[in-house]
Amino acid sequence: MATLTIVDETTAGERGTAWHLEIFEERMSLREIIRRRVFQEVAEHNAAGAEVFHGLVQPGDTERTLNGLRMKAHRRVDAEQQFARAVEAFSRNGFVVLVDDRQVEELDTELQLGRGTEITFLKLVPLVGG
Repeated sequence: MATLTIVDETTAGERGTAWHLEIFEERMSLREIIRRRVFQEVAEHNAAGAEVFHGLVQPGDTERTLNGLRMKAHRRVDAEQQFARAVEAFSRNGFVVLVDDRQVEELDTELQLGRGTEITFLKLVPLVGG
């Protein structure tokens, strides 16, 4: 079993708190890593019943706040919809994924994973007027 370290960063240099995802596989596609990450964060959000969502992509019907994404009405987040949003965001360069500081450009790239593998989700901010 391996433990992946997941970190969110922004191009402004902000680095979120690292968290861990335990896996049993030695090889996995980037698509599957994103799926597992999204499903875990949605499960944690739904279990907590929180108003603010902390995740890779913004659910529909939310507004960005200083501490996360506030739900306009309390509801459960759908993991499948969040996964589809994440895949779409990746395809339009909404975020870049680095595995041990190497960029992964294709969702179906098979990655060699081991103890201490760090996966960074670098969230890109669109330029105003660009």
